[in-house]
Amino acid sequence: MEIVLVVLQACVVIGAIMLGVRTGGLGLGLWGVVGTVILVFVFQLPPGEIPVNAFFIIIAVITASSAMQAAGGIDYLVAIASKIIQANPKRLTYVAPIVAFVFTVLSGTSNIFFALIPVIYETAYRNGQRPERALASSTVTSGLGITASPVSAAMAAYLVLMEGTGYGLPQILLITIPAAIVACIVTSIVQQRIGKDLLDDPVFLKRVEEGTVEVPAALKARYEAKVGGGATAPAVRTGGSDASADAPADAKPVRIEHPVPPGGATAAWIFVTGTLLIVLLGLFPSLRPAFPDAEGNLEPISMNTIIEMIMFTVALVIILVRKVKPSAVVEQPLLKAGFVAAVALFGIAWMADTFISANEETIIEPLGKMIEANPLLLAVALFIVCGLTTSQSATTNTMIPIALAAGLAPGVITAMWPSLIGVWLFPANGSQIAAVETDLTGSTKLTQVPVWHSFTIPMLVSWVAVVGAGLLIQLAVPA
Repeated sequence: MEIVLVVLQACVVIGAIMLGVRTGGLGLGLWGVVGTVILVFVFQLPPGEIPVNAFFIIIAVITASSAMQAAGGIDYLVAIASKIIQANPKRLTYVAPIVAFVFTVLSGTSNIFFALIPVIYETAYRNGQRPERALASSTVTSGLGITASPVSAAMAAYLVLMEGTGYGLPQILLITIPAAIVACIVTSIVQQRIGKDLLDDPVFLKRVEEGTVEVPAALKARYEAKVGGGATAPAVRTGGSDASADAPADAKPVRIEHPVPPGGATAAWIFVTGTLLIVLLGLFPSLRPAFPDAEGNLEPISMNTIIEMIMFTVALVIILVRKVKPSAVVEQPLLKAGFVAAVALFGIAWMADTFISANEETIIEPLGKMIEANPLLLAVALFIVCGLTTSQSATTNTMIPIALAAGLAPGVITAMWPSLIGVWLFPANGSQIAAVETDLTGSTKLTQVPVWHSFTIPMLVSWVAVVGAGLLIQLAVPA
């Protein structure tokens, strides 16, 4: 009978997550709360611990990010990234993924990648490269930045869960950052060999014939020789391209400029300084104020408190220095997206803790033994659950407690945590859709098979590389 009840409770949890994903937006968090209500009132389970710390860390970080966005700081970061990408057209497939990763780490959100998509596409297209290679790899590696950023929502959830394990922010970053860089490089090397060159791609050639897209100036001479020495490509403009039908092959493309509002650089540097200060205080606990614990021993205040203090202060400093109206901060897209993420984490984490804490003997111990016997099962579980929920923070709160209950070493758990790259498993993310829609050559695409698309190979390569590198690196990271 007990097994039947646990199965029914599990169905409630899974059903709430599926309905939340289907509803979208706030729905994921709200369905999580409803699931908690059913577990408590119908199955009489004691309510789990409310994830207050994780919730307010997200609110603090997203408030600072939104203040930076309102002051033009996001525009400044995008402008820098755009210059780096456009300055390295021949190495685009190697440079763009690293840039996408680094700027996600700095901002704490992959939303910044949206602004880079047209830059990456135009740089690839104008230089006659297959856009899919840089677009798909960069989309995927931007997701790696989430588990390597001290100010991301997923990191907020992870830090709370890892309290008391001996693994704080410094140890986590010592594993996730170098492992992610390795994954970026490996993904770029593999992705550079994916797909046909544009002039050998039948989809692109068909679009040229139909007049949907024009041949870039860099490929004009080769295209004319290919089709019979005199044919010309239809003169159709392509999403801001400056390459015209009669442009010479060696014409230099006009750079894509991202205007930065006055003071945008200041706002960005205030935010980055706050992020670096968080890392510094994480690396050197002696710099944090210390207070007696229950046994009278001096303990530095937790990194959760530090992040909340610094990020809220950063938000105020940006508002005062750049004279940003508080009402403008509230209206920023980042704040809305961050609030949705916070509610999603709140609901799913509360429901998961309610279910897990009430069923430790029945389900958690057997699962724990399976994971303990084969730790790689944790990576697979994280990958699949994140693909189904499309939420890194919700997946973290659902799966990491199981790994901790199994007695898995915190270093091993941290090495496998970037398996959240599974968020790209289904084409259900804005970045994927935007990349496909932006690529007018047709090289970046989806298919009728939901799990097979332009992002599948770079996602799998990144997953294997980041987990493999993380497992090796964690051996050298002291607890």
